[in-house]
Amino acid sequence: MKRYLRQKQKAVGVDMRIISWNVNGLRACLKKGFRDFLGACDADVVALQEVRAFPHQLPEDITASSQWHAAFSPAKRPGYSGVGILSRSEPSRIETSLGESRFDEEGRFIAAHFGRLAVISCYFPKGSGKDRDNSRVPYKLDFYRAVYERIEQLKKRGPVFIVGDYNTAHAEIDLARPKTNKKASGFLPEERDELTRWQDAGWIDTFRAQHPNEGDHYTWWRQFGGAREANVGWRIDYVLASSSASRRIKDAFIWPEVQGSDHCPVGVDLI
Repeated sequence: MKRYLRQKQKAVGVDMRIISWNVNGLRACLKKGFRDFLGACDADVVALQEVRAFPHQLPEDITASSQWHAAFSPAKRPGYSGVGILSRSEPSRIETSLGESRFDEEGRFIAAHFGRLAVISCYFPKGSGKDRDNSRVPYKLDFYRAVYERIEQLKKRGPVFIVGDYNTAHAEIDLARPKTNKKASGFLPEERDELTRWQDAGWIDTFRAQHPNEGDHYTWWRQFGGAREANVGWRIDYVLASSSASRRIKDAFIWPEVQGSDHCPVGVDLI
């Protein structure tokens, strides 16, 4: 991992790097090299999803580091969901509430403000439900709409990046097997339509804007059946940018070589 990341240092002229990673349990990821990743990724902001721990359960070199400012929004339920943001510079403000307890108690939203710039780490719900009956799709879409209302307000104040695990592949190019997943949450028409609505309103999928026709770029793979080795995956982790934020983008990337989770990091370099 270190060798690979040394090849991914910020280029000359890049002012800021934002990385997002669903770590699938930060305590587990720490045992799989997360500290090495953090030290070598050359990021200014690292947004995390599925932290699955309360802050007091995490080591002090993560929560009280001299090199990183840390903020978390855990779920009320132990070992579930949770998001966080680590940043080199101290945020001027942190917010963790969407104003509805049914969303806030699941620890899915955190916004770090750096002056006028806002970086939001978001863990969008799965719609599949306990019995894979798509019973959580209405909740998922309600969450999308609540986040959308918030970011529409925030973009009036300055550039906004909303990063994280969206749990939706937007187009057929974004998953390896679109035909067999048309009735699965994560690729349902109503889920994809919601992302289309965001993009029609000016929210830019930074990776797809930089790589419009490139397939086989995924960010999540099933943990069985050799899916990652065969690259049978889904691109469901995004960096979306407001129009004013998108003007600063030099590059958008996916790092599938980075192990430690069933997701891989994604990010942008800004000028």
